[in-house]
Amino acid sequence: MLRIACACVIAAAGAAHADETPLPKLGPDAVSLTDDNAYLRQSPAPDYWAFAPFVKPQFTTSACSVAAVTAAVNGLRGLPALAEEPVMSQEGLLEAVGDAQWASLSAEGGDGVTFAQLEQFSRAALLATGLESARSDSFRPTDDSAGSLATLRAILTENEASADDVALVYFNQGVVTGDWDGPHVAVIGAYDAGLDRVLVLEVDQEWYVPYWTPAPVLLAAMLRPTSDAHGPLEGETGGLVRIWR
Repeated sequence: MLRIACACVIAAAGAAHADETPLPKLGPDAVSLTDDNAYLRQSPAPDYWAFAPFVKPQFTTSACSVAAVTAAVNGLRGLPALAEEPVMSQEGLLEAVGDAQWASLSAEGGDGVTFAQLEQFSRAALLATGLESARSDSFRPTDDSAGSLATLRAILTENEASADDVALVYFNQGVVTGDWDGPHVAVIGAYDAGLDRVLVLEVDQEWYVPYWTPAPVLLAAMLRPTSDAHGPLEGETGGLVRIWR
């Protein structure tokens, strides 16, 4: 999504410097993969190895949906067999889909997408890239009840079992990172059920690397409504879009 809070982040950093209390890169509910990668060394983590190589920085500050869907499509298709075949780029995916609205929403300064549009554009991307036999569905929680958390954990557990499917998460990034209050789309890279935490593969790579967050925190981030600072996305909440090969 459009990171309209960039100026606020800079201002906050300046204030922190003036008070001699620098802000940490990540808040208490996010742990960088560079600091904790034991799960990936001890577990098969099929989704991580299938999709992480294809997660690239979003090509504009509003293009997180394009970056996440591109990574999903590339991971499901795998590395092209022939030297003359390129790996699908974000710009290439937009061109293949040919949806002017998605291109406009993802251009620099664009509004970013709603959850319903993420579902719509994901399906269009499958059709445009030879994955027309793939199927998708969504989980959009409405509350933070025990039932919603149990459903989320069940989805994450099933998703972790193989690389035959991929999950995209639409969430309020600041709930997880402690940074800014805004909607975002990323790829789920792994689920460590023993510690009940989710690995988020960030496309917002100007600011972050992959990080772990507890499943209840991710649920809270999906439920946080978008503020009025984000114009047409005001009130938008998130969820998971899951795609099977």
